[in-house]
Amino acid sequence: MASETKLSFHKQLFLQLIAFSWAIVLCFIGYQYMREKEFKSEYLSAQLQQYNRYLLVAVENGESYTEYITSHEKPFDDLRITLITLSGAVIYDNTISIDSLDNHRNRPEIVKALRNGSGYHIGRQSVSDGREYFYSATCGKRVIVRTAIPYSSTLRDMLTADWSFIVVMISITLTMSVIAYFTTRKLGKDIERVNRYEAEQDKNRLKRQLTNNINHELKTPVASIQVCLETLLSGINLSEEKRQELIERCYSNNERLRRLLNDVSLITRMEDGSALINKEYIVINDIINEVADELEVLPDEERMTLHTDFKDEVIVYGNSSLIGSIFRNLTENAIAYSEGKNIYITLLENDEKMCHIRFEDDGKGVQQDQLSRLFERFYRVDKGRSRQKGGTGLGLAIVKHAVQFHGGTITVFNRPDGGLRFDFTLSKHNIQ
Repeated sequence: MASETKLSFHKQLFLQLIAFSWAIVLCFIGYQYMREKEFKSEYLSAQLQQYNRYLLVAVENGESYTEYITSHEKPFDDLRITLITLSGAVIYDNTISIDSLDNHRNRPEIVKALRNGSGYHIGRQSVSDGREYFYSATCGKRVIVRTAIPYSSTLRDMLTADWSFIVVMISITLTMSVIAYFTTRKLGKDIERVNRYEAEQDKNRLKRQLTNNINHELKTPVASIQVCLETLLSGINLSEEKRQELIERCYSNNERLRRLLNDVSLITRMEDGSALINKEYIVINDIINEVADELEVLPDEERMTLHTDFKDEVIVYGNSSLIGSIFRNLTENAIAYSEGKNIYITLLENDEKMCHIRFEDDGKGVQQDQLSRLFERFYRVDKGRSRQKGGTGLGLAIVKHAVQFHGGTITVFNRPDGGLRFDFTLSKHNIQ
């Protein structure tokens, strides 16, 4: 189990580092790729712009543009040249009949040229002949000169970014990934070793604390039983009434010992053997109804009125005994210490994943500084009164462990109008 935890921790650390590194590298490569492609496009456009300007000067000086085009060397073979008025009308095209050409004012490169003086556009398909071109346009005082190179394998190669840089970057990143793997494995082992040591220390501390608390809790009932048995075995003349009182006292302390051992066993099972606890689908409403029936048969001085507000049927996957212990221990805690008359159980939320339940009493509550300690093992607000009631000091600790076993959390507050309020959640699908 420890090795699996270590491997999982190492994988998590390694994957986080790799994901972060590769995200940065890929962003950088993508940016560099687009930037290089843009640079090559701008370089190509600059070559066309130079030809455009020479032609534009000739046109605006009144020279014959057809004569200029035929007599001067072009920067690229198969160059398409178009003259367009500022309104977008085509007045010349050396490749396509102008009668078949519509208004060009909304072409992207023309829009840019009118706005900025020049502009280019990559890979737009011509409406006239269906071919893809690289367009570059230059705006003059009276006309716009636009040149275009049809897309070919040569042009595509010219505009493609240099992959050698990308290959180098990927190679470096792969090398760094391998180094990171071995680095994080060592680091993961070191961190896991520290965590395991700290967890072991915490576990030992909790075990010592639990053992000391159990020893302390056992002393009183064991001493009481021993005194009663010694008195009964001493041969002293005792009245039948006194003998019966001693026997009842032994029985009462024995019951307290039994409850204490059962509660300790239950907590130990939840902490160390959760996989061995049987689970099934449980209807929470049925458990609350059982608690209500149990309240009905209590003596009048212990009985409290249970008010429920469960609009839905709530079904969870878990252990019936543990879920029952949540409601029974909260109920017993309210009966023993709240001094109230009413218990309220409310369903606050219920969906496919979890349910949110509120348990309240209308008693006196506890001091604010004691709220955070109510779930501690053997913690008692009123120690003398708790022992008189037969409590083991583990009831609320069992509640917390049972809630956590079922994938939930629990919090406790003082109600504004008196009493305690426990809010807890239960997962519909047990996570243990």
